[in-house]
Amino acid sequence: MDEILRRLRESGGLIERREHRDLAGSLDRALRTGRLTTLLPGIYALPEAADDVDTRILAALLWAGDGAVLTGWSAARLVFWPSLPVETVTVALPTTGPRTRPWLRFERRRIPDELLMYRARFTVTRPCLTAVDLSLTRDGGRCIDQVLRTRCGTLPQMWEALRLTPGRPGNLQRARLLRESRHEPWSELEREAHSLLDGAGIRGWITNAPVQGYFVDVLFPGERLIVELDGWDVHGTRLAFETDRRRRNELVLAGYRVLNFTARQLRDDPAWVVQTIRRALVVRARG
Repeated sequence: MDEILRRLRESGGLIERREHRDLAGSLDRALRTGRLTTLLPGIYALPEAADDVDTRILAALLWAGDGAVLTGWSAARLVFWPSLPVETVTVALPTTGPRTRPWLRFERRRIPDELLMYRARFTVTRPCLTAVDLSLTRDGGRCIDQVLRTRCGTLPQMWEALRLTPGRPGNLQRARLLRESRHEPWSELEREAHSLLDGAGIRGWITNAPVQGYFVDVLFPGERLIVELDGWDVHGTRLAFETDRRRRNELVLAGYRVLNFTARQLRDDPAWVVQTIRRALVVRARG
């Protein structure tokens, strides 16, 4: 068992039977006694690692073999969203793949080479395609925001990914969400605020602009007016309370007027939010 454990450590927590035929007897004994478990045919792991998402991703790609591409939420986790929980690993193959498992799904699909990237020895969809693929899901907007926020991809790259994958069901809806992302939001709250400003006909603003070493949510450069959006999940901690005050003071001392709106205000009283921004714009325009 010591040799099995050593090889497990060297191979990322998995051991493939076909690559370690000299251990066939030891592997069989470890499986019989429960010291190893079968994750996929011919691919083994320690029982305590069997439910680990990253272990399952690695096992799926090893089992699928040449031509396998990690897609969907699994690709997002591996490339630009490491904290993302993944229930189902998805893998694309140019031909019909092996039988799926409850936690593993194969799709028959050919992906253009320019939309692929490589992590370690595996092939993964580029973030721009991953975001386009997932845009139809419930959290599709969040995925686009995450790619933009982490600077792993740009909106033009997403449009190009959509162009290179024509004829897919849902492409019209994907295009609509990309159009809604034209201001490049970094969060769902920002996406809602951008939509509110557009709907109110308020112009002359840019998003996530660098000011005094900070990225501000919405900036009206001509009026030196900043709009900050405070969601409780990001700004509800003691550390955020302290850093937000330091940030605001630096911006005010640099000559900017700063308006702060909470997620609840934005969603429950959008008319007041719009009215407040309009009043601030008038005040700044007057000098």
